[in-house]
Amino acid sequence: MSHSEFKGGDAASGQAAGLRRLRAPKPVQVIAVTSGKGGVGKTSVSVNLAVSMAQAGKRVMLLDGDLGLANVDVMLGLQPTYNLSHVIAGQCTLDDTIIEGPSGVMVVPASSGKRNMAELSGAEHIGLVRAFSELQRPLDTLIVDTAAGIADSVITFSQASQQVVVVVTSDPQSLTDAYALIKVLNRDHGIYRVHVLANQVHAPREANEIFENLRRVAERFLDVTLSSIGFVPHDDWLKRAVRRQRAVVDAYPAAPSAIAFRELAATAMNWGAPLGARGNLEFFVERLIGTGALPAGVSA
Repeated sequence: MSHSEFKGGDAASGQAAGLRRLRAPKPVQVIAVTSGKGGVGKTSVSVNLAVSMAQAGKRVMLLDGDLGLANVDVMLGLQPTYNLSHVIAGQCTLDDTIIEGPSGVMVVPASSGKRNMAELSGAEHIGLVRAFSELQRPLDTLIVDTAAGIADSVITFSQASQQVVVVVTSDPQSLTDAYALIKVLNRDHGIYRVHVLANQVHAPREANEIFENLRRVAERFLDVTLSSIGFVPHDDWLKRAVRRQRAVVDAYPAAPSAIAFRELAATAMNWGAPLGARGNLEFFVERLIGTGALPAGVSA
């Protein structure tokens, strides 16, 4: 082969590699929204964050990760035909469950009153992992609205996500339970960075106190970095939106809480996806497997 032929072949292979890179899907950003206790507005945060990001032009999927007590579909007034329990049972594909929500958010509903992640069998875990791996829809961000507390499903989804947001209020029990969750994530599951969102606050000072209370204890006893990502104010417009089964950013875009959610979305979009993450949900599936969602010795 001549030198010129070699150069031409090298250029052709370089072009082919470039085309493959152009065709390759961008990494998907995965955000788990969780809380130490229920009733702190976690699902409202998940819904409004998802809709705000979609309004900003992102392709967003919202997964209801509370597999036993689902409420994302209820909060948005959606009536799903299928949910994750049907996927796990092999009755439909993950794509079949997706419902379009406000601003084009792709909602994956879970079941209510059914078994949670901790009670899934090995075969059901495999079904869930395969369902994610087969999903072909283009996607920028996956937001997982987890259950509250330290159930196995909360830990699994948090470990598999790139970013973990813990929602907390000034209620002492909320603070105590948020710390307990962060402690489990850090000490037992190797999560070293957690975002904290203060919700239902009446003044910026209150939000700062909530964060500082958590930060002081965490820095003293844990090997974790907490970052404050702002607060969502106590807002009657948000309550009205919930009663109307609407996202406040959609129903009342000028409301104080809606403004806060859009600011939160702008912050989250700047996180991006980590270098090395692959496209679609492939890496998320791999991380689910890696956390032990699949039983030992069982492959997908």
